[in-house]
Amino acid sequence: MAMFTGIVTDIGEVLEVERRGDLRARIGTGYDVGGIDIGASIACDGVCLTVIALGSAPRNWFDVEISAETLSKTNLDGWGPGSRINLERALKVGDELGGHIVSGHVDGLAEVVGVRPEGDSLRVTFRAPHALAGFIAPKGSVALNGTSLTVNEVEGVDFGINFIPHTQKATTWGGVKLGDRVNLEIDTMARYVARLREWGQ
Repeated sequence: MAMFTGIVTDIGEVLEVERRGDLRARIGTGYDVGGIDIGASIACDGVCLTVIALGSAPRNWFDVEISAETLSKTNLDGWGPGSRINLERALKVGDELGGHIVSGHVDGLAEVVGVRPEGDSLRVTFRAPHALAGFIAPKGSVALNGTSLTVNEVEGVDFGINFIPHTQKATTWGGVKLGDRVNLEIDTMARYVARLREWGQ
């Protein structure tokens, strides 16, 4: 199983989409496609997808196929030409763990319910699905659209994240808007703690 850290290393652009029950997408990238194998895993807005084709004209690109099941549980159904997406290649043995362990399996969709500047940073409030809200804790980690982030505060099903200028520039978060649907993956550790508590009762 591929693993990621939630440290975005490229902002890709959806070049083409083709719907045939499943969705096939061509993604333009700054990655050297000569170093990517067919069958490699790349996290695209936090969703682990398999590379099925590669090319370099007129720019570097790779193709992925997204199942109807994945489309129903993520925001990838909103992809179209020009969509900007966060990309991360899978971890290799010896790579630095800069964020937190991320599987690329989205747990649900959060909604952006607040956006306000705080100095040069941006404070964004998200609303989590009720079933996932209990896994989100202040100072804990979440992955949102594939980005490893630290939770600032939690109030009920809502939680806040502070995006520093670097994160806004290095990811798609500089363009966040009210109402955006966001791929949410809860922290693996939180999942195991909850499971242990269930067994301890």
